Amino acid sequence: MWERTLQDLIRGLRANKADESKFIAKAIEEIRQEIKSDDMVLKSGAVLKLTYLDMMGYDMSWASFHVVEVMSSPKLHLKSVGYLGAIQSFDQDTDVLMLTTNLLKKDLTSSPADIALTLNGISHILTPDLARDLSPELIKMLTHSRPAIRKRAVLALYKLVKRYPEVSTQVVSRLKDKLEDPDAGVIAATVNVLCELTLHNPKDYLALAPPLFHLMTTSSNNWMLIKIIKLFGTLSPYEPRLVKKLQPPITELISTTPAISLLYECVHTCIIGGMLEGSSGDALARTCVSKLAAFIQDSDQNLKYIALLAMVKIVPTHPHLVAQYQDTILASVNDQDISIRMRALDLISAMVDETNLQNIVQQVLSHLVTDTSSSNVPSAAESLAQHTIPPTVKPSLPSPSASPAYRLTLSQRILQMCSQNTYENVTNFEWYLSVLVDLAHVANVDVGVQIRDQMVDVVGRVKVARRYAVKLMFALLSDDAMLRNAQDEGSCSEVLWAAAFICGEYCSELTDPQKLLPLILQPGISNLSPDIIAVYIQAATKIFGFYAAEVAQRWIDDDLHEVKAVVQMVIERVGPFVNSSHIEVQERAANTLQLFNFILADLNTYRPRSTGNPFDESSSSYANSDVISEPRFPKSLFIIQPLFSSYELNPVAQHAQESVPIPEGLDLDAWIVPPPADPLSLSEPGEKKAKKKIKKEKGKDGVSGSGNKGKKKQREENGKQHGYNGNGLVTLIPLESETETEEQRTERERRRAERLERQRDDPYYIMDKKPSKTVSPPHDVDLDSIPVVKLEGMPAFLGPVDSRLPSLRSTPFQYSPEPFYIDRVGEMPTGAAALTNSSPSSHHSTPTPGSRPGSIISRTASPAPARLSSGLTASISSFPQYEVADEDGQPATPTPEPVKVQSKKKKAPGTVTGKKKRPKAVAAS
Repeated sequence: MWERTLQDLIRGLRANKADESKFIAKAIEEIRQEIKSDDMVLKSGAVLKLTYLDMMGYDMSWASFHVVEVMSSPKLHLKSVGYLGAIQSFDQDTDVLMLTTNLLKKDLTSSPADIALTLNGISHILTPDLARDLSPELIKMLTHSRPAIRKRAVLALYKLVKRYPEVSTQVVSRLKDKLEDPDAGVIAATVNVLCELTLHNPKDYLALAPPLFHLMTTSSNNWMLIKIIKLFGTLSPYEPRLVKKLQPPITELISTTPAISLLYECVHTCIIGGMLEGSSGDALARTCVSKLAAFIQDSDQNLKYIALLAMVKIVPTHPHLVAQYQDTILASVNDQDISIRMRALDLISAMVDETNLQNIVQQVLSHLVTDTSSSNVPSAAESLAQHTIPPTVKPSLPSPSASPAYRLTLSQRILQMCSQNTYENVTNFEWYLSVLVDLAHVANVDVGVQIRDQMVDVVGRVKVARRYAVKLMFALLSDDAMLRNAQDEGSCSEVLWAAAFICGEYCSELTDPQKLLPLILQPGISNLSPDIIAVYIQAATKIFGFYAAEVAQRWIDDDLHEVKAVVQMVIERVGPFVNSSHIEVQERAANTLQLFNFILADLNTYRPRSTGNPFDESSSSYANSDVISEPRFPKSLFIIQPLFSSYELNPVAQHAQESVPIPEGLDLDAWIVPPPADPLSLSEPGEKKAKKKIKKEKGKDGVSGSGNKGKKKQREENGKQHGYNGNGLVTLIPLESETETEEQRTERERRRAERLERQRDDPYYIMDKKPSKTVSPPHDVDLDSIPVVKLEGMPAFLGPVDSRLPSLRSTPFQYSPEPFYIDRVGEMPTGAAALTNSSPSSHHSTPTPGSRPGSIISRTASPAPARLSSGLTASISSFPQYEVADEDGQPATPTPEPVKVQSKKKKAPGTVTGKKKRPKAVAAS
């Protein structure tokens, strides 16, 4: 049998660590017997042991009533055990708390020691009901003669107001009196309580501002001053007059106090209290920023952290003051403490503007550059120095930029700083494109998707930057290392998607676009992801389309061999992707292969013409000819280019999809494709009779009556009937139809109309919504009866060739005097002008009124290309272009020195290229 004391319980726990649970179970069973004893000393000892076990995680709620019994003991040392057990185990749902009301009231009128013990317990176990019942007694304790009792009563008032808010009106006046108490401890306790209460309802405590201001100007206690400064920081947003009143004393405190904690609290109060706003706050803001900058340079990491945290709040109102310490802040980005680095990144992200964006981005980008010097073999002197280092010298810590998570944060911050508010702070987009390419090389984290999206977005919005972008993308596609490491983690291979798309969409900016085809279709692209391969194949088609149309304009017969070689190269390299398991790659490869097989067949059948060019405007045959003649170049060279150049590809507005008006009469709940009806219900009596007639004509074996003919002879007759000749080619032979009655023709027209109606609503059936104005066929001609046959050999070129083709040759390069702007708004759908109260056309011709100053940049851009006539005869190289300096000249917008992107620049004076168009989104109107 072990002793019934807390000390023995602790000794037993230490002695029975191997079987602690068994020992505790035995101890609790004995405590259950002891706590039922009439001996108050034994009962209090049991409660004390339960309190200790409760701190170890064992429940003692079953002994709540016995705890109250110990609380009612007349002896102070036993009563304190009871209150300790209540503080430890009671909560808001404890049932026995309703029995303690009279006990607590009695103890509040007892000796000072009992009152102090009771006030301490009340502050922990107070419930809303107890707060309502004990509020008169607690408020009465504020006038007790002993300062220790008054101080404890003030502290208990916080829980009283929190549990019973209706008493706050009485508490405010009493707390105001306590701010003038003769005891400094009571005043400090009152200020502490007010700091907590004002966080919930600041307006209720504005009446306490005069005594608090008196304390701030007269007290020398730094800890009390810190609390008072915090109080004013909470109250000043609700009372504007406090700002002017507080500025002089707080400025004096900032300038004179040696206490760093008080200094920081003054600066923080000035920020959150609105004291730095207006002309009167400029001097105070300058003082605060200078003090915070000194904190950043301090060796104390805590001061650095809080200074960076405070500067983030000053930047929105005084960015020019924070910018003076830009170098100091940027030095913190490479600090060993991750929390300081993150706060420094927050600060530089907030202080970015047009003037410092490039400098900040370059310095942040430099932190991502891996130091390769450590990987080199050390020299003899370095090896000797390593062995002579004293043992007290600590080894250097690894670079903070080595962490992948931190590198990801740095990369994302660079992209965020540059792209915020649609590139509001970017003034040199050639520099920004270089930054994106550099970031793709040095990030070594998965930010390729964000870089890809911004590359495409910038090139689409800023037309002037397209030529430089194409040159950068050409260099990116030529980088074997990027292609070789595409499958590595953090390789940012998605930028190859953007490079292929940009080069394909704007290949007109290059002098020799066909040189891109071997790069885009090189065998190594099979290691890329399927999404990138699909874009590569599509870009190759676009590039060849532009190249072929350009060759056709200056066609000479010697070009046939070169074009044929390019076509054969594309067919050979695209062919393997037809068997790809990825449906997108497979479909694009199959489409491309069919187009290029068609072109190759045309090139193989092309024969040079010995006669003069009928499209020559100088010839008399051109002026007097009324008949469209065959061109002197292969017609298939213009088959691809119109597919991608009908409309210009413009950026889409953010809310374009929401602004699409719903057409009148559109029922969004109706079936788009109705479910198929029962086939039996659609059969007609005439059809049933026809089926019965067919069955009667068949023999017993289920074979028709013509089965006595030879199979070969039957195939020949069937072939002749369907238009097959002896060589296996197809000839269109009209079928002899029986005389059609008026009822049959009406029924056929009805079925045809129903079929067209179903096809019009079928999303999987492509129909021309704008039918060409052609002469309608006679009513007696059944177009549906014309058989669909397979065309063998070389088909005729679809569509007439415009006789004006030679006039579409390139014209001398001219500059457009119109200024260029960043298209930040984007394109809205047709019919959405009434919803947005703005004209959609204004998004393309003039800057929007809401755009910031500086969005109009002093550069020139070419006008939007015109639509192609007849879909294929517009010249691709007939539009004026902007000027880009050659290798010997200086670019119009110089790129900052730290960014060095190696790209092959082509000098092509006199070569004129043009813009390509892409289809716009057609909204239902």
